[in-house]
Amino acid sequence: MSEHDDLHWNSAITQVQPNEVRLRGYRIDELMGRVTFAQAIYLALTGTLPTPETGRLLDAILVASIDHGATPPSALAARTSASTGAPLNAAIAAGILSINQYHGAAIENSMNTLLQVLHLAAGDADRLGAAADEVVANRRAARERIAGLGHRIHTADPRTARLFALAEETGIAGQGVAAVRALAAALERQTGRALPINVDGAIAALLIDLDLPPALANAFFIMARVPGLIAQIHEEQTRERPMRAIHPTDHGYDGPPPRDLE
Repeated sequence: MSEHDDLHWNSAITQVQPNEVRLRGYRIDELMGRVTFAQAIYLALTGTLPTPETGRLLDAILVASIDHGATPPSALAARTSASTGAPLNAAIAAGILSINQYHGAAIENSMNTLLQVLHLAAGDADRLGAAADEVVANRRAARERIAGLGHRIHTADPRTARLFALAEETGIAGQGVAAVRALAAALERQTGRALPINVDGAIAALLIDLDLPPALANAFFIMARVPGLIAQIHEEQTRERPMRAIHPTDHGYDGPPPRDLE
């Protein structure tokens, strides 16, 4: 018996052998060109190859959060790091490390709230409104914000409408979508204010309907935001002077004018 036998451990994700790499049992070279990146992400995270419909919805979720300008803390952190001369990986890390409780964590918080509503409803659709009312009342009494509702810019988040439309088209919309709509309605009943379901609330609802755990919720925001951070970093490195003072809000846009898909 080797002195290192007690150090042996197993992983169920990827198997690498000479001339062969398998992800959750599937050869990666056979997946290439046949499944989308979003489908491969789902496979890596869950061990199950999703349907094309699920992949389509996951693609939309990732596109929805790809970037939201230079104002968010993660973009500012990434650009500031890039401005100091940090290499790409360090600047990306600075941006990712700025995704925390008050920026980027709303999806997990929203999922937990929606799951609480569903738990109180106990599978009875007729009780969903009362369950949402109870959750909203408790949050208001504790003076806690309800993640997934409201937006500092949008009165109707266009990303939410598109995600829900795709969820209906693919047949994936279910209890999660019903719960977030009930929550928004309950808040309006109790406050008289109609707050929009924001993209975080929409994604939280869809992740519930895709049977993904809250522990993975913010991972989708992180994965989606990395390309946007890279774009912000590259622009900072190639367009701006080093070590500049970066104002968090006083900036404009001079990119392509509005254009439509053909």
